[in-house]
Amino acid sequence: MTRHRLAWTAGLALAIATLLATPALAQKGDLAAQGARINALNQAGKYAEALPLAQAMVASLEKGNDGRELSAALNNLGQVYAGQGRDDLAEPVYKRAIALMEKSLGLDTALISPELTNLAALYQRQGRFAEAEPLFKRALAVSEKSLSREHPDVGRALNNLATLYVKQERFADAESLFRRALAIYQKAAGPEHPAVATVLNNIGQVERDLDRDADAEAPIKRSLAIREKVLGPEHPDVARSLNNLAGLYQHQQRYVDAEPLYRRALAIRECALGPDHPDVAISTSNLADFLQAAGRTADALPFAQKTLAANRAQLRVVLPILFAARQQSLLANEKALDDALGAIQRGTQSSAASAVNKLAVRLAAGSDRLAELVRKDQDLAAESEALDKAIIAAVSKPSAQRDVATEQRSRARIAAIASARNGLQKTLAVEFPDYSSLSNPLPLTVKDIQPLLASDEAMVIYSVVDRRSYVVAITRESVDWKEIPLGADAVAQKVTAFRRGLDVGKARDASGKSGLFDLGLANELYVALLGPVEALTKDKRNLLVVPSAALTALPFHLLVTEKPQAAIPDKLEGYRGAAWLLRRQAVSVLPSVISLKSLRAFARRDQSVKPMTGFGDPVFNPAAEGPADRRATSGKVAARSIATTAYADFWRGAGVDRARLAHALPQLPDTADELNAVARDVGAAEADIHLGRDASETTLKRAALAQYGIIYFATHGLVAGDVKGLGEPSLALSIPDQATELDDGLLTASEVAQLKLNADWVVLSACNTIAGDKPGAEALSGLARSFFYAGARALLVSHWAVDSEAATRLTTSTFELLKNEPKLGRAEALRRAMLTYLDDASLPRNAYPAMWGPFALIGEGEVK
Repeated sequence: MTRHRLAWTAGLALAIATLLATPALAQKGDLAAQGARINALNQAGKYAEALPLAQAMVASLEKGNDGRELSAALNNLGQVYAGQGRDDLAEPVYKRAIALMEKSLGLDTALISPELTNLAALYQRQGRFAEAEPLFKRALAVSEKSLSREHPDVGRALNNLATLYVKQERFADAESLFRRALAIYQKAAGPEHPAVATVLNNIGQVERDLDRDADAEAPIKRSLAIREKVLGPEHPDVARSLNNLAGLYQHQQRYVDAEPLYRRALAIRECALGPDHPDVAISTSNLADFLQAAGRTADALPFAQKTLAANRAQLRVVLPILFAARQQSLLANEKALDDALGAIQRGTQSSAASAVNKLAVRLAAGSDRLAELVRKDQDLAAESEALDKAIIAAVSKPSAQRDVATEQRSRARIAAIASARNGLQKTLAVEFPDYSSLSNPLPLTVKDIQPLLASDEAMVIYSVVDRRSYVVAITRESVDWKEIPLGADAVAQKVTAFRRGLDVGKARDASGKSGLFDLGLANELYVALLGPVEALTKDKRNLLVVPSAALTALPFHLLVTEKPQAAIPDKLEGYRGAAWLLRRQAVSVLPSVISLKSLRAFARRDQSVKPMTGFGDPVFNPAAEGPADRRATSGKVAARSIATTAYADFWRGAGVDRARLAHALPQLPDTADELNAVARDVGAAEADIHLGRDASETTLKRAALAQYGIIYFATHGLVAGDVKGLGEPSLALSIPDQATELDDGLLTASEVAQLKLNADWVVLSACNTIAGDKPGAEALSGLARSFFYAGARALLVSHWAVDSEAATRLTTSTFELLKNEPKLGRAEALRRAMLTYLDDASLPRNAYPAMWGPFALIGEGEVK
């Protein structure tokens, strides 16, 4: 229930910053009066009246040289935009206010706290918690350093940090901060100040999140009473208290008490904020959710449809309503399903899906010159975003850790990028008028999807929400939509348990059953995820999976379609007889629904392309120069991953500690055999296969990669978080004698995104290359996202630390099958290669899924 309850706390972080706002600077005369007037209108929720005054104040101060006053005016303007729900306008205003304040008063000024707080609150509303937290913490630190511990500004900073902790489900941490803030405000402003009401509201919310309902009602009621008395019964903050009290009553199933509160909160927000404000959408969703929980789908449906029409639908709310409306014939089947598909596509756009879409836009440009202009615009946008994030990260740090000169250079570069993009977009608007619409494509309907599917294909689309999940199955002939009785937490727990047995070390250890792969759980997940749509999908040769949330880390081909005789067989050979989904179907994973259209609409038709370039058997130890030496020193066959050692620890000054590096990165001489075998199968030239020292970042970055149909890496894969000091996933190439910016031996995801590819297939024959861009991140957000952005249409990636010998066998077998049957399809060739390995009875461990099942096909699995 926690995730469900948290949705009702939105928008609290700014409340105190606004209600207790005093002019951030000692303004005089007219400026002080103007600022006070804008703040008063803001506090009253009269944003339409406040906006022209705030804009005029900024315009007036732009003509002068007082950065302090201009910063305060910008902060006021940002608050007005935020109050209107225009975070897109508020964000750059807040950032400029922070820069001006620091320039005028220095990095340690306490007067910057409101600006930091407001930007952090904006990030919190957008779910960007990692960016919000350091800003909130710096706001608290500068306030505590310069002011007394009982100053109201310290209370504000405590409250706002606590609201973030609530979002992060750190309830105990939040409660202590809220209570400290409450004590400060009650002493400084009295028991009936609006700020006291805000903190009381937040404390009541935390009580409920901690399942202390009996203690939650009193503070929320007191908050409501204060707000109604001090602010008036129609103030937007009254709606906050009404909303949370209604949520508490709903949680207690006191439906008669909850409904009028939800309706009044919605009416207040509609009147005060207008129909298009985000807070109105939140109240509309809350009322819809309540009505559905009360079993009143017919009453809930119009409210759900309002949020759908405004593109502000919450999946956890609208999907159950649409599903029930379809069952109760309140909506036509096609309409309900298309609305649900549209909401899913808008609500689950992953970074990998975004990268595929950017590739599709370039391919749609129609000419190489236009495609290059689009890529340049996309690259500049990515560079600007990265610089902006770096500046915000810097702003969050203490002054002693800041590099002001670097920050100024970054700001200057962002300004230059904005100017360059302005010119580019003017050109694209004339020469490529579809650029904007293609960059933001409309969701696909069932009728859009079905013609894209072959007669032997089934697509399954998943949406994992807080209390339940949904699967939509589509074939060329028909469609089905089912509910899955597993919410986000349950799915994540089951996927984690499923993956525990996928360790190649288990295949070598026959001492006992502890930790081995659980066939019973694999069948349980099949029954839950594919069982509901089995009638539609089981007879299709190819299964296209669009996963979400934790399901992106699930290797679907290892699901078991029939109940096993034993969850864990007595012997490893017992795994061979399991009813693996792989025996029935080839599985491909798509980053999004629309990526099916993107990848199939622009299949490469250039027949003059070179077959393949590959990089393998890199040199990590200079003492092992030749392949024979590397084979001798490598000892047993390695897994393509390394121990958790800080990569930075391998470098000493300008040189390399080769002994440490050789220990951490075992040589992979068998990858040379793998690459040479695949090269023969696809007809690649010897000069296009880079081994040993030539398998380097320098060689890769200087190659004309866009001329190759296949880009192949056979090496170690390093996952963010698995290696101390490594901030993003990487591929290990030959380590240079001296590291440079061009070549330090690690090809990171960021560097991959800068490559220019035009590849039908990128093979990442390394460890865990499906992993996210940081620990805990959604799978596909790391190397996979970057290779799609660089220009790949399909990827072969791994789900875990692969056995090097097994990786060689599986990949070479896949390409040999494709050579013998060119129209077989990549996904089917991979399926057969895995089955051949599984059915090889020469060694017991061959039957263990960690050995034969590590690879997955992401993207286009067919040969078109």
